Amino acid sequence: MRLVHLDLKGAAPRISYLEQVFPLLAQLGANGVLIEYEDMFPFKGELEILRAPYAYSEEDIERIQQLAEQHKLEVVPLVQTFGHVEFILKHEKYQHLREVERFPNSFNPHIPDTLALLKSILSQVIEKHRRSTWIHIGADEVFHLGEGMDSKNWMSHNKGDVGTMYLKHIKEVLGFLTAQYWGLRVLMWDDMLRKISVGALRGEGTGTAVVAPVPGSSAAPALCPSALAGIAPGASRSPCLAPWQCGSRGSMRSPRLPPAAGTNSCAGTVLAHSSLSCRYDHYSVLCELLPVSIPSLAICLQTLVNGGFTEEAKRKVLDVLGLESVQLEQSTCEGRGAFPGVEIYHMVEQVNGHLKESILKALEEESAIKGWFSPYHRKRHFGNPRNMESFGSKVLKLHEDWESFVRDLRAQLERIYFPDTVEEWMEENVNPYLDQLRDLVRDYR
Repeated sequence: MRLVHLDLKGAAPRISYLEQVFPLLAQLGANGVLIEYEDMFPFKGELEILRAPYAYSEEDIERIQQLAEQHKLEVVPLVQTFGHVEFILKHEKYQHLREVERFPNSFNPHIPDTLALLKSILSQVIEKHRRSTWIHIGADEVFHLGEGMDSKNWMSHNKGDVGTMYLKHIKEVLGFLTAQYWGLRVLMWDDMLRKISVGALRGEGTGTAVVAPVPGSSAAPALCPSALAGIAPGASRSPCLAPWQCGSRGSMRSPRLPPAAGTNSCAGTVLAHSSLSCRYDHYSVLCELLPVSIPSLAICLQTLVNGGFTEEAKRKVLDVLGLESVQLEQSTCEGRGAFPGVEIYHMVEQVNGHLKESILKALEEESAIKGWFSPYHRKRHFGNPRNMESFGSKVLKLHEDWESFVRDLRAQLERIYFPDTVEEWMEENVNPYLDQLRDLVRDYR
């Protein structure tokens, strides 16, 4: 299994874009997608409050599975069952289920309503994924577990620790899945298990495939020695360009591979690429955009297929993506490219490399602006036209060029993303600089 983790927290692509991406994933060597819908799932009934404004429809969910089937990609839905549940616990309706009242990160496992809610959520997701033979229950980064009063009381009365309490909740979730969906196989992340004593693990065994990281990889979406092994490329999650780093934070190299199948009961790999993850969590800024991450993802997939970033792997990447060259150390590629969203890839390069620099240079290094059109002049609406004309045409041209560019960028983004994602990305990456230029031009006029 070579799964690509699509984490849809906040920048979920339109289905029309997935129609282009799924065949690319298959062509590059993936044979499955791990989909963390979060609030993009079309929850119904009492759970409808969890849906994002642009959540996928039931027809969209079916279309995703048809696309996956068409391209021989197994769909593994991921439903967070302990931590990373801000999209649930942010709602006043479910606030009483928080482990710590002030923080919406994690469930209180001692309230019966917690398991009841999870049963409803899991049931709705599984019912819409009847083709799937796997489900992933998340269970990573359960922040503040043990800090709530109910947990403290439980540990006091049961002579238990946080690890035992964690496993108790996981076993309750697994018990429901085993009873209701016979034959469905379960995955989970391993980071919380690493903190639990061997004795507790033996006493509270889960019988679950645990997804753990290759040693040295970043602690973000973790990946596994026992059933699935994995790597987490692009772990920096900067807002614009995806660094082509695989295996460990700060290293620009092809991924270290898990042990060969059979040497460590390794059944597969999950690529938990931060560019395919829309956010670190429900409240953070957006990570890299999916089209920007495709060269990095292609390199990592082909590295897995070939056992290293060989010349054969490199040729495949260049051929499939329509590129002339890739430089792993510099995180760059040359050529026009022919992959889905390549226009956005190049336009984000322009934003990242030139927008801020060109605007700040005009505002801060132009002596006529600094000397004759300072914030003091602008605030009081006076200035000498002779001096203003010396920089006016240059500033107006710069403004016109960037506004034209941004209109084109917005149009490209709107083809792939919903309006709220486009607005947020522009607000985070373009407007902080372009608005300064817009304000100057307004005052100049």
